[in-house]
Amino acid sequence: MQSALWQITVCAVAVRLTILGSGSGGNSAFIESGDTRLLIDAGLSARQTRLRLAKIGRTPERLSGILLTHDHSDHVKGLIGLADRLGVPVYCNRATKDAIQQQFAQRLDWRIFTTGSEFELGDIGIESFALPHDAQDPVGFILHTEAGRIGFVTDLGHVTKLVIARARTANVLVLETNHDLQMLRDCPHRPWRLKQRIMSRYGHLSNDAAADALEQIVTADLSCVLLGHLSRECNRPELAYQVVQNRLRSIGAAHVRIELTSQTVPSATIELHQGKNNPVFTPLQLNEQWTPELF
Repeated sequence: MQSALWQITVCAVAVRLTILGSGSGGNSAFIESGDTRLLIDAGLSARQTRLRLAKIGRTPERLSGILLTHDHSDHVKGLIGLADRLGVPVYCNRATKDAIQQQFAQRLDWRIFTTGSEFELGDIGIESFALPHDAQDPVGFILHTEAGRIGFVTDLGHVTKLVIARARTANVLVLETNHDLQMLRDCPHRPWRLKQRIMSRYGHLSNDAAADALEQIVTADLSCVLLGHLSRECNRPELAYQVVQNRLRSIGAAHVRIELTSQTVPSATIELHQGKNNPVFTPLQLNEQWTPELF
């Protein structure tokens, strides 16, 4: 399960994806395509976001925008420290904006889209779609780039036909594997009401539910799935990995690489290259090859 440099190629890098952190403690991903640099969610503190971007040679001052999936605190708690202090535009739907404004008094540079719409943000085309979760109009995304399509499907209680249809277009997919169902039921630290919420159709996907979804999502064009939003109390990385790996093998989808994300450290950086079917995976210790940004 350790990340490694998967292949060597001489073609220019078109797109990079790094999951800066994923889990109930905070979620954020960094995508770079040409001069366009985005965060998907800002759930880490501004300080942690800066520290983790520094590990891959990047700074928040150069962000083109912050794209939000929904209003829950583990996706927006670093928003003020980034969007307000640095003037980074925030892209979300109106219900998400309204919910966030009830939490924060600061005036941000809001860029509002309609759920289900498509729009461009620099070099990246953004396709939004509805997700079933207990937030104000939560969404998933397909990011269209010259090198391929990256999907974000996290924070959902069940998988709809719309989610399947959109996710099937992805070459790289970030998919929630939040909990092991038995571990959640047996967890002594969580009240039954919270467990019911997590297991509901508007809660979070279990490992098995994510595997069921992947069985419908997998195509020949899907190269990698990143397992996200793992519960620290009610899941184990190796368990989520094994459940998904077994399901992919059972349906003859061994071509799909599985990567784990972490709450505490950035993931391997995934590089998508135009005209190449297989992405390159760069472990964190190799990320110093990126040219650092100096201020």
